[in-house]
Amino acid sequence: MSRLIRVLCACVVVFASPACGDDPTGPIDGGPLPPGLTLKLDPFITTGLSSPVFLAQPLDDGRIFVVEQGGRIRVARNGALQTTPFLDISGRVASGGERGLLSVAFHPQYATNRFFYVYYTTQASGALAAGDIVIERFTTTSNPEVADPTTAKLIITTPHSQQSNHNGGLLAFGPDGMLYAGLGDGGGGGDPFQTGQNQNALLGSLLRLDISGDPYTIPASNPFVGVAGKRGEIWAKGLRNPWRYAFDAPTGLLYIADVGQGAREEVNVIPATQAGVNYGWSIMEGAICYNASTCNQTGLTLPIIDYTHAAGCSITGGYVYRGSAIPGIRGHYFYSDYCTGFLRSFRYENGVAVDVKDWGLTMSLVTSFGVDFGGELYVMSGNSILKVAQGT
Repeated sequence: MSRLIRVLCACVVVFASPACGDDPTGPIDGGPLPPGLTLKLDPFITTGLSSPVFLAQPLDDGRIFVVEQGGRIRVARNGALQTTPFLDISGRVASGGERGLLSVAFHPQYATNRFFYVYYTTQASGALAAGDIVIERFTTTSNPEVADPTTAKLIITTPHSQQSNHNGGLLAFGPDGMLYAGLGDGGGGGDPFQTGQNQNALLGSLLRLDISGDPYTIPASNPFVGVAGKRGEIWAKGLRNPWRYAFDAPTGLLYIADVGQGAREEVNVIPATQAGVNYGWSIMEGAICYNASTCNQTGLTLPIIDYTHAAGCSITGGYVYRGSAIPGIRGHYFYSDYCTGFLRSFRYENGVAVDVKDWGLTMSLVTSFGVDFGGELYVMSGNSILKVAQGT
């Protein structure tokens, strides 16, 4: 089933952030929600943005970077949106529906090397067809307010021109320093290109790349290195449209929200170091067999939580809260749905979701979550960005 894009640390892991260290407000993996705790959504940026789909803050310098689907990265300094874009590559981005400039990942050593990476669907150019997935590296100029569009360096690309949906879209550096990319299955309904279980296809996968190489090398610890008929870049398989995922560095867990077909939406939680995980698509959709009454689930990893389309239509994955402003929700993972706009959370404990909570807040067209340098949580809703705050 095609759907509008659930179009955005910031899956950038902020290694030096205070949110990643010990905090006397509670255990690293969180605790039960305090009785009576409420949340609210405070306006952060409500004007001037066009289709924001991602948010990141690589440095504690007052600047937050916002990705616009059309091909620009904007800067908000201390909450004020700046006029001049940090990067504008709208001339090379195919945008609309689920296509566009979909995320940015700042290098862990961005403060010194000024490298950052973008994920987008391209306009037709040379050997690339309109809609193909491109991951490129750019470099910030000596002026930290702007990047140099002429420094583009292609990292990897894969065809995706036959259907416009299921592009995936998130780049993130893991706690291991590797660059991860979540790719959708190629679009259409029901995995028509059969990429979900095809280990020789980059689509339908989570990739893991060592970008210290030129343009990258395949880490020796990737599960399919040197295996005939399998792509070495693949870290995990069986994904339909992993629009947003998140590393939780303190616990070493990886959360992947995978968009479902016509019945169920899901969140998966596994150790980030676990290689070769198969999340089941298109054998499974959520915790049920896809388009069949029974199926062989051997070797498949089932979601920690899923929900039916009575509650929504397209999951928008978020982050584990690691900020300091709301100690009661530390260690709880937050997510939403593009169609119904709820705000929900759960805490992962001993392999199951506990403290499952609907916060009774409703937004419109929730495309993404983001986190700032201190671990505070933001939500992209329509053309606005909201900040999660403690209620009164």
